Amino acid sequence: MEQFKGQPRLPKFAVPKRYDIWLKPDLAACKFAGSVAIDVDVVSKTKFIVLNAAELSVTDAAVSFTPKGSSQVLEPWKVELIEQDEILVLEFRKTLPIGLGVLAIGFEGTLNDGMKGFYRSKYEHNGEKKNMAVTQFEPADARRCFPCWDEPACKATFKITLDVPSELVALSNMTIIDEKVDGPTKTVFYQESPIMSTYLVAVVIGLFDYVEDHTSDGIKVRVYTQVGEKNQGKFALHVAVKTLELYKEYFAVPYSLPKLDMIAIPDFAAGAMENYGLVTYRETALLYDEQHSAAANKQRVATVVAHELAHQWFGNLVTMEWWTHLWLNEGFATWVSYLATDSLFPEWKTWTQFLDESTQGLRLDGLAESHPIEVEINHAGEIDEIFDAIIYKKGASVIRMLQSYLGAECFQKSLAAYIKKHACSNAKTEDLWAALEEGSGEPVNKLMNSWTKQKGYPVVSVSIKDQKLEFEQTQFLSSGSQGDGQWIVPISLCCGSYEACKNFLLQDRSTSINADGAPSWIKVNVDQTGFYRVKYDESLAAKLRSAIESKALSPTDRFGILDDTFAFCMARQLPLSSLFTLMSAYREELEYTVLSNLISISFKVARIAADATPELMDNIKQFFISLFQYSAEKLGWEPKQGESHLDAMLRGEILTALAVFGHEETQKEASRRFNAFLEDRNTPLLPPDTRKAAYVAVMQAVNSSNRSGYDSLLRVYRETDLSQEKTRILSSLPSCPDPNIIQEVLQFIPFLEVRSQDAVFGLDVSHEGRDTAWTWLKENWEPILKTYGSGFLITHIVCAVVSPNTEAEHRVGPHQRPVGPERAERGASGRSCAGTRLSEILGLLSSVNPTVEFLVQDCEIFISSSLNHHLFWLELPLFLIVGLRHL
Repeated sequence: MEQFKGQPRLPKFAVPKRYDIWLKPDLAACKFAGSVAIDVDVVSKTKFIVLNAAELSVTDAAVSFTPKGSSQVLEPWKVELIEQDEILVLEFRKTLPIGLGVLAIGFEGTLNDGMKGFYRSKYEHNGEKKNMAVTQFEPADARRCFPCWDEPACKATFKITLDVPSELVALSNMTIIDEKVDGPTKTVFYQESPIMSTYLVAVVIGLFDYVEDHTSDGIKVRVYTQVGEKNQGKFALHVAVKTLELYKEYFAVPYSLPKLDMIAIPDFAAGAMENYGLVTYRETALLYDEQHSAAANKQRVATVVAHELAHQWFGNLVTMEWWTHLWLNEGFATWVSYLATDSLFPEWKTWTQFLDESTQGLRLDGLAESHPIEVEINHAGEIDEIFDAIIYKKGASVIRMLQSYLGAECFQKSLAAYIKKHACSNAKTEDLWAALEEGSGEPVNKLMNSWTKQKGYPVVSVSIKDQKLEFEQTQFLSSGSQGDGQWIVPISLCCGSYEACKNFLLQDRSTSINADGAPSWIKVNVDQTGFYRVKYDESLAAKLRSAIESKALSPTDRFGILDDTFAFCMARQLPLSSLFTLMSAYREELEYTVLSNLISISFKVARIAADATPELMDNIKQFFISLFQYSAEKLGWEPKQGESHLDAMLRGEILTALAVFGHEETQKEASRRFNAFLEDRNTPLLPPDTRKAAYVAVMQAVNSSNRSGYDSLLRVYRETDLSQEKTRILSSLPSCPDPNIIQEVLQFIPFLEVRSQDAVFGLDVSHEGRDTAWTWLKENWEPILKTYGSGFLITHIVCAVVSPNTEAEHRVGPHQRPVGPERAERGASGRSCAGTRLSEILGLLSSVNPTVEFLVQDCEIFISSSLNHHLFWLELPLFLIVGLRHL
């Protein structure tokens, strides 16, 4: 059996065709029993059957194989569950006959509390706490529920039967075809599914209400909620029905199942999961309360629903062949979700907001420790590592770039042809490029390989000389170093007007084109459709600042110029003074996405300045207050009749920023409105869109001798049933500047009243509370590790605490940072503080998994390039997310 250990994939001498699964969960004991009969096609001579299983109890007597057409039952003489590889190896005495047979396995398992596999989630009904049973199988956790070929290419059909308590609702991928009640229990039989991968199988058992509607072609759509909350599912139901109809037209293929259920799960590690016909969601991603949810919550519900329903085609109907091609699922679903949301709610300007996705992808991909969109996966334990901003956000961004280059109509028709050709099958990235190349006549494969098979992205430097525009590409790295990557870059530019546009492919390191006179401004990467940054020479940059002030540029271009300039300053390619000069040009900005990014950049600069130049903090805060006052006065605290969805979102962000920067009038008004809210939870003085701002302002005034605001917020947290309100409060509590209060917040968050999935919201502590948070993490590491396990939740918790803490150790800033490579040979004192803290971080994480040792060398390189650089503490969490994917 040694030959099967440590292999990246299962052997191919037997493949599954059909699963007949029976499950009987015990919700009180948190256990389950089950059996599976798998129609298997033995395609080559073998004495072995090897499939996946993990955390299951399988006895030898419960395993057999019966060749089709034979009455002889073959029993394996050896059954071994190899836990480290999560495989079940069955060895028979004789070679198995070629052809079909039925593999029968009986098993038992535990309904775990780790939010993966077959797990339990807690809810309350009529004052009584209860358990529900839920599945979460992506990427490789179906094996924790039943033995199976747990790889996306091993598609099969699934026939599921459940034994459950009679009073409960039992859901699966397909519709119920029969139900037999036997006193306190019932057996529920489901229609057999179409061919699909194991990670898309789903089961949910509990007490639920639902709302229902139908698409124009008769597909039944339901949204399930906890009892008494079904009205909060109406908005998601509306979005789902309209989105299914839109995708049917866009992909030119109808939805392939007879029903679609969507359900809100109280304990859910991810945002949502696209299980075929039964999509599961975190409550905040599916439920919308007209009275108590903010505009941002409404938008999140719409985009998440659109994302998961896109998967019903792109992922479920056509599935990646292996996890290397995960981006085909997630990058496309992210991009298409914006397409759908923009169609349903054009007033939201979602394509402008898409720039937030691109920015997150650019930020992560600017690290030397990044990875390509297509990553080779050599073991199931590595799959979790690629669910990150590269796959989702860079993936979506390069798709948008390609669509912009090929044209929307050509792209849509080619995509529909790809879906039709590979329906009910698996595909690789090259299959998509082939369809787009055939439909467009363009060299798509050559163009896109430079974006998917290598990490990083270019910065295109633009200068004007002798009536020529000169372009040069180099790899951008946030450390300030130069990489050696080279791309085929789709360049678009406007010269003084959006009517005067040019497009070409930059295939070499540099090129030049005629400038065509002396335009008032030149903007490259028009509307930010390309996944690259642009750096202008001084004269071109000055003209663009003037164009911003005169409102000559589109919101997307105003966003891009700001974001690129910030990135260059952080990489020490531009002085920080140039960023402040540029930011001043945005004083009268009113576009939501642009201002939201301006606020985000202001927070980051303020956190750097708090260490680098604490004596200037009052002046810096006043600069930011003056930057946002114009838009704050325009918006005010009160919603205006007929105002836009984006104004509602912007109001909350602007007021929160002013509160954080200490604007006295904002803080006083927030306190007044919060007190009115405490008296009447439905007061119009504090609608959902401004509650976060009020909560943050209240916490700014809280200290050990004046804690009434903190106590009041805790009371609101405990009284509300709305998940969105709970996360609003959680994310506001740690903004308090008093370390003693931060200590109380940290003790409140884990282990007690806060669900594991939500803990990270309460860990974004204030600048003053960072040492307290670091001490708390170290002192509570063992119970934290026990509670949050070894998955991505623990990584997010570590990063949330590390981010504001790494800066404390080395007081970085322009006065201390090295001026060039010649400073790289820092002595022990130059790296002792940050190095010590990083060693402590690695020490904690090695208790999760000893393989963290592989990071030590990378960390040394990271420290060498980043220590005493003002971005060290900002980028370390990203480095950890990239590097700790093996945990």
